[in-house]
Amino acid sequence: MKNLSLVNFRIVCLAFLTWVGVATVPHAAASDRPNVLFLLTDDQRPDTIRELGNSHIETPHLDALARRGVAFTRAVCANPICTPSRAEILSGCSGFRNGVIDFGKQIAPELKLWPQAMTEAGYHSWYVGKWHNDGKPIQRGYERTLGLFTGGGGKFWKDQVDWKGTPVTGYRGWIFQDDERNLFPERGVGLTPDISSKFADAAIEFIRRKPADPFFLQVAFTAPHDPLFFPPTFEKKYDPDKVPLPANFLAEHPFDHGNFDGRDEKLLEWPRTPQMIRKLLAVYYAVISDVDKQVGRIIETLRTTGQFDNTIVIFSSDHGLGVGSHGLRGKQSMYEHTINVPLIIAGPNIPPGQTRDAQVYLRELYPTTCDLIGIDIPASVEGTSFADVVVGKSERTHDHVFCYFRDKQRMVRDSRWKLTHYPAIDRWQLFDLVNDPNELSDVSNDSTKSEVLQRLRKKLRAEQVAARDPLVSR
Repeated sequence: MKNLSLVNFRIVCLAFLTWVGVATVPHAAASDRPNVLFLLTDDQRPDTIRELGNSHIETPHLDALARRGVAFTRAVCANPICTPSRAEILSGCSGFRNGVIDFGKQIAPELKLWPQAMTEAGYHSWYVGKWHNDGKPIQRGYERTLGLFTGGGGKFWKDQVDWKGTPVTGYRGWIFQDDERNLFPERGVGLTPDISSKFADAAIEFIRRKPADPFFLQVAFTAPHDPLFFPPTFEKKYDPDKVPLPANFLAEHPFDHGNFDGRDEKLLEWPRTPQMIRKLLAVYYAVISDVDKQVGRIIETLRTTGQFDNTIVIFSSDHGLGVGSHGLRGKQSMYEHTINVPLIIAGPNIPPGQTRDAQVYLRELYPTTCDLIGIDIPASVEGTSFADVVVGKSERTHDHVFCYFRDKQRMVRDSRWKLTHYPAIDRWQLFDLVNDPNELSDVSNDSTKSEVLQRLRKKLRAEQVAARDPLVSR
């Protein structure tokens, strides 16, 4: 069955009137392959889509996407900061393999990146939005960009304040530019309230071109990363007094987790107060609802151009965010609200309206997409394809996942338990995610859990050794 073309596969499915579930479509001609639209947000918690359980936010277009496809409830980003997470997505490799554990690092040049593989397979690889890795998109396999947003506009920067009057510290001097490095300060310098619509405009322009060959289009939104501003017409979208606090709200994190007073955490005063967090959630939700609106515009363009039925749409975020959970404002933690990401995959031959609790990594989107469209996975890719999980042929690819942040945090999580180590202070946390999903009760010192603790410590050590983690020699 795995040697059938996409067309023949569909015929067989109809003939048998059942789902036979193959993950790959090997060696299909380029013109027979589906388009791939990859929508990536920045700092979006996994619990911010109404269809997936948050009744306090409005995301009708993401809800429709989830109903059309498969949503993953335990997808992880591995390294919860922007540049390393995006390097993993591009390379299909962990930061220990691709060389990007932190900001300012170059992706290992010998690795074949996701857009390079797509371009070589006959795709038009296009890029829109935030670029936060070394080089430029056209140097990393993308054919062309529109709405490219990255650094380089420092001379145009003027001090700004965010929605609550706090001086802006993020995206200072970032500017729209083209592949020839022409700058467009008239479109705004730094983040603006309507920036998500500008990314959507660029994506729509690409989609309307309807090339003969399929396209791979990545749209990298900046939202809902700080600085936060109310988007146009969304100023009164959410009443702070009606937005509930996170179930694991704390006024302050109980110990220095490795980024206690980092830039993200300084965006709010200590101690965090309930009203402060409700107001923050109101603008955070408004920005996400605006992204949802822009996603809807992009998907509607697929419909009006006749490309909707032949496009795989992937929606995710580079990591989650604290927003008051555990006393944290930023990312840079191993808690579920941050290490987990929203992930939806929808399109041709993908079953509709299903959820998966398989543990998968963001870096595995690269090999998974290769399998789903029927092209070879490059040898340099480290991640495991979870295409069989997408189509329902398999339930899982990993028994556990391994995540990390600088030299401050290491974590391993299986189907029930999560163990986090803070090497700088030699502190451990153990959470029972089945009975304590909000991670409120650390049982690492509970003698009845000693076997679980030791088992996970061995798993964590084995993962670190396999990854050549520099911390294992300390």
